[in-house]
Amino acid sequence: MIVTSVGRILTMVRGKVQMRRIENTASRQVTFSKRRSGLLKKAYELSVLCDAEVGVIIFSQKGRLYQFSSSSEIQNTIDRYHRSSNDADTYKANMEQYILHLKQETTDMERKIELLEVSLRKLSGQCLGSCSTDEIQMIGDQLDLSLRSIRARKERSLKEENAKLLAKCYANPWQSTAYPRVAAIDSQSSRSEDVETGLSIGLPESLTRHHPAQV
Repeated sequence: MIVTSVGRILTMVRGKVQMRRIENTASRQVTFSKRRSGLLKKAYELSVLCDAEVGVIIFSQKGRLYQFSSSSEIQNTIDRYHRSSNDADTYKANMEQYILHLKQETTDMERKIELLEVSLRKLSGQCLGSCSTDEIQMIGDQLDLSLRSIRARKERSLKEENAKLLAKCYANPWQSTAYPRVAAIDSQSSRSEDVETGLSIGLPESLTRHHPAQV
């Protein structure tokens, strides 16, 4: 901005530089020298102010090399760049492989869920029209096996409960006037399909024989 003797203000506006190759050789060389020096200066300032490792490599049109490195040698920065680039490529490849693995696992899980849903519908009596005789027989065998397994677990649970009640009766025979007497599970009935248990009110027979006056 320039102030003239008559008080007029002249504003000098810098024109916008078009980003294209400078055709004039002399102008191109001058611009290259100025901007190269500015770039190297900025690289140096960045390395000092921000404690960053900076490396700049410039080749002129005639093949002349200009470089700057904040480390002792530019090769150290180049080696670090290669290591970082290789690590990034390896990480990317591993992530892609992991994502593919997750997609495959998801597909397999969806297929298993679909098969389980079909099997559940068949076990509940649905969609049996398309089943062959062998498939129906297999479903029946599976239901029978499941039923026997449930009955066996129930029988074990009842036996354990009876044993606990019996132990409690013998441990505290005079705590109250009424005691549950545990009926032993008949070995013959335990092999049948239905599980039968019996509970009666009164003292165990062994306690009755020893203490007849309390009955």
